[in-house]
Amino acid sequence: MNAYANALLYAIPGFVVLVLIEIAYGHFVKDQKYRFFDTLSSLSSGVTNVLKDSLGLALVLISYPFLVSQLALTQTPTGWPTWVIAFIAIDFAGYWNHRLSHHVNLFWNSHVIHHSSEEFNLACALRQSISNLIGYTAILLLPAALLGVPYQVIAVLAPLHLFGQFWYHTQHIGKLGWLEYILVTPSQHRVHHAINKEYIDKNLGQIFSVWDRIFGTFQEELDEVPPKYGVLKPALTYNPLWINFQHFYNLAFDAWHAKSWMDKMRIWFMPTGWRPADVAACFERSIIEDVYAYQKYHPKETSSRKIIVFIQFLLAIGLLLYFFSQFSSLETEIQLLTGGLIFLMVMGYSSLMDGSKWALFFEGIKLLYLMALYFLIPTFFSDLALPFSLLIGVSSLSAIATNVSLTHE
Repeated sequence: MNAYANALLYAIPGFVVLVLIEIAYGHFVKDQKYRFFDTLSSLSSGVTNVLKDSLGLALVLISYPFLVSQLALTQTPTGWPTWVIAFIAIDFAGYWNHRLSHHVNLFWNSHVIHHSSEEFNLACALRQSISNLIGYTAILLLPAALLGVPYQVIAVLAPLHLFGQFWYHTQHIGKLGWLEYILVTPSQHRVHHAINKEYIDKNLGQIFSVWDRIFGTFQEELDEVPPKYGVLKPALTYNPLWINFQHFYNLAFDAWHAKSWMDKMRIWFMPTGWRPADVAACFERSIIEDVYAYQKYHPKETSSRKIIVFIQFLLAIGLLLYFFSQFSSLETEIQLLTGGLIFLMVMGYSSLMDGSKWALFFEGIKLLYLMALYFLIPTFFSDLALPFSLLIGVSSLSAIATNVSLTHE
């Protein structure tokens, strides 16, 4: 996890710079693809995701090292062929994992956040899940394990494969000629993120587009069908926690109210969107019928609220980067506690973006959290090399500003 945290220390500023470049380009050509709160929500979803991953908050059902040690039939040749084979195997596994995420109710919960933005830009690429708490993807790397691809190669290529999916989340790049037949391109991925009936659940590839062409999920972007983005059951919130677990809550709600025990069990593994007939009849759930008439989620955005939220966002990002710079020197307990503090910061200002009273709740919890650390684990502040007075002072000002914004705007 230390290596991952060190990589993020450089990757996060790099991603932010690229987002800012795209924003500047959109402004320059008078074709802006960003909205302020939506963008901060995307970046904040990325913050919660990297926190969860760097802290190792997942239960791995089966690991790749175990698979390769038990099932390898041969050993891949040394040198570049191993790296090529491994990258293709990772991409093949990624295609099927992505397909599962779109077609099975339970798996959709861990992917819905990536589609939740109603914009399509580089920032929305950072909308990654914190609800994927069960690690099963090693199973999909079975071909690599059978070929004896070393774990060390997979460990190096997996994050590079993920980072390689960032660039094509843009509307400013058109079709790319012959590359469209080999790689996933911005045009193809616009189709993937669209909720038009012509585009739903298409283009599931991650780096190579050949999998979609082979397995029948490819769809070209059509001039006469402009993509509309988001999800058919809109999140209607900027809070990453709510977005991550909305679908799971809805599944649990439907399972609880279903009369049939069969429906209670099978709802989790049915196609995405399936609901028991008796529950659907009693509890209607709105869905977008006309994607061209739908009005995007747009709560109140005053200038003062934008300033308050942006300052809180910068404080969270600053603490995150500082945290990663100190990560390897911190005990696991301090890592987890610091992650909890950053998480509460994100929950506070993202709820304020919604104009929700939950913002005050999270601000209050954050103050109590710091007080509890001061009295119960006083070494936390010295280990982190940040004084209690600074953190409690900044958090108090944040709570006051949040209260003013909610009560006077």
